[in-house]
Amino acid sequence: MARLSLCLNQIARIRNSKKGKSPDPAAVAIAAEMAGIDGIVVQLRQDRSDITDRDVTILKEVVQSHLNLAIPMNDEMIKKALNWLPDMVTLLPSTTGEKSDGSLDVNATLPYLEDAVKTLRANNIVVAMLVNPEAQQIRAAARAQADFIQLNTAPLLKVEDLGSMNDMVEQYRSAAIAATKIGMGVSAGRSLTAQSLRELAGIQYIEEYNVGWAIVSRALLIGIENAVKDLRKVLG
Repeated sequence: MARLSLCLNQIARIRNSKKGKSPDPAAVAIAAEMAGIDGIVVQLRQDRSDITDRDVTILKEVVQSHLNLAIPMNDEMIKKALNWLPDMVTLLPSTTGEKSDGSLDVNATLPYLEDAVKTLRANNIVVAMLVNPEAQQIRAAARAQADFIQLNTAPLLKVEDLGSMNDMVEQYRSAAIAATKIGMGVSAGRSLTAQSLRELAGIQYIEEYNVGWAIVSRALLIGIENAVKDLRKVLG
């Protein structure tokens, strides 16, 4: 069965909206791990609009499963990752603070990414890259020596008819097969819902799903333990 990881940015956003201390991302991470979640994901944005440096420091101490730090590809963030030493770093497009669902253009930034991957891997950090399900981007990620690709699933949120959904799922399947054949691990994430997760669950080459709001919104009604169990059932 594929692994299920929880993204905590939405938790931090709720906390910050009230300028308070709760809900605490670290407390939610602990509860999710007790419920059987396989990993914790946090995205550190340039503007620190949700997850903060302090959050990452605490999560590094408390997470017992697998900590995946998603960061924009720039020197400042690479240095921070080397300070924290998470289990995995997922490289995102460089931003100036705006929230974006865009993917890396690995071809266009290959020299920088090659250096970043070399530095991170030298410190025993597994490296993933957020990419669209396109063969050229997957091949470029392999040239950069990335360990994983994370397929950007944000476009699935805008699909309204079954035929288009089936076509897109096949694109993700082909991309996952291509990455697997050249020795890369495959994860998927960005705006995943219970429905899109169900559509992708049949792709055996996807090893991990990074899910945020789909779990958090359910947890508001039935608690984090039941929300995690519900999404696990979707994965079979």
